[in-house]
Amino acid sequence: MSKVIKKVVIVGGGTAGWLTAGVIAAEHKANCASGIELTLIESPDVSTIGVGEGTWPTMRETLHKIGISETELFRECEASFKQGAKFSKWVTGGEDDFYYHPFVIPHGYTQTNLVVPWQPHRDEVSFADAVSFQGKLCEKGCAPKQISTPEYAAVANYAYHLNATKLGLFLRKHCIEKLGVKHVVDHVTQVNAAENGDIATVSTKAGGEIAGDLFIDCSGGASLLLGQHFKVPFISKKHILFNDTALAVQVPYENEDSPIASHTISTAQSSGWIWDIGLPSRRGVGHVYSSAHISDQQAEIELRQYITESLGKEKADALTLRKISFDPGHREIFWHKNCVAVGMAAGFLEPLEASALVLVELAAAKISRELPATREVMDIVAKRYNEQFLYRWDRIIDFLKLHYILTQRTDSDYWLDNCREETIPDSLLELMTLWRHHSPSPDDFSQVEEVFPSASWQYVLYGMNFETQTSSTQRRSVDEQIAQMYFQENIQMTKKYLAALPGNRELIDKIKEFGMQKV
Repeated sequence: MSKVIKKVVIVGGGTAGWLTAGVIAAEHKANCASGIELTLIESPDVSTIGVGEGTWPTMRETLHKIGISETELFRECEASFKQGAKFSKWVTGGEDDFYYHPFVIPHGYTQTNLVVPWQPHRDEVSFADAVSFQGKLCEKGCAPKQISTPEYAAVANYAYHLNATKLGLFLRKHCIEKLGVKHVVDHVTQVNAAENGDIATVSTKAGGEIAGDLFIDCSGGASLLLGQHFKVPFISKKHILFNDTALAVQVPYENEDSPIASHTISTAQSSGWIWDIGLPSRRGVGHVYSSAHISDQQAEIELRQYITESLGKEKADALTLRKISFDPGHREIFWHKNCVAVGMAAGFLEPLEASALVLVELAAAKISRELPATREVMDIVAKRYNEQFLYRWDRIIDFLKLHYILTQRTDSDYWLDNCREETIPDSLLELMTLWRHHSPSPDDFSQVEEVFPSASWQYVLYGMNFETQTSSTQRRSVDEQIAQMYFQENIQMTKKYLAALPGNRELIDKIKEFGMQKV
């Protein structure tokens, strides 16, 4: 039990495997003799899903920490800027129905309650536009910074859209060449147990046995170690989040100078929603839906109709679609004995709000930060890890479900079923009761590092026409003058940034040609 943890073995590559490898290798000096020994085993046959990935703004700090050049990220990974998400047709289904979830927190958010003074004017200005300039930047197609802004710095908070396959290859190269990660391209054929029930080694087809002190399962939906070897049960969440199928497609632009949207576009359909992610060379588009509410054929018709609006029917009908099936949910625990699962090996939910990659980031950071010194310590670390990540998965499920339960759509069983109380977690029902009387605040959540801050819950709630009935006591506690000052400052900031910031494609082209300034 006092054995020192020296060898870490990651089974599986892709974004989850290589991002985890990069975070641990950078922090624990895998490229030094005194550092951790880190080996990543990657099957030569397993390809990444690669339908175009959206990230959360935390990705900037993660990539910076592992020594990635942001300029090279744009040059190598078909990266583009993402400043939030636009939700169309989620409330009424009408053509004029949309709201933004921007990444910039409301101006003055930490100083005063902005909801109380905004609500009387909700018919004149949306909540996002009243408190943030970012929705307007997205509508105009602006970038979140200028070419003179240093790498990873921002004028407006941002994340990325990326080609997932290229990101995995880019991270792999960096981890091997710069961070000292040992790369084994081989099939894992067997998992071999130690006397205490830990994993002692994994057998590979060509290279024999590979030993480790800690094994990280990044084998995707197969979950070779945690699921297949340790038989940790999978907990389905399909009774809460119905979507279990996606049709994905790569959509060309009309021409090479077409604007690149600087936000994810999420357009609700009869029994699901369509994502639209702008990369420099193409769009990644997909329809995620509930197979219990719509057939694959009808889902395909809705997807092709959506693409027809920008490409025309002939080109839209010629595109090849790829079907992806998944069971929404997660493992009962994520760290068992000397094995911890990251990415799809731990679980998967629909790709709303870029929740998949942010969970990989959080997992990698937590494992690295609390890497057990000895096997004895590992059980304590594992217990704390499981408690925290079960909480995080629950909060993500609540946040995703929030997007459905406030709809006014009654045009299909899908939307009606999403609003049935028995499909809504008790934890979310409790929050909704609370928020009828006060707006979301940091006090409503128990973790220091929440996946989605309380500002994000505000953007979705009030974007979907939720109303908080504030008491006279709360109204008296709000300084109306200060709030109005912040509203006016936001108007001025909006004008300033709209005038000063370049277009998304314009900035990306400049980065590829000239590069960004180093920090």
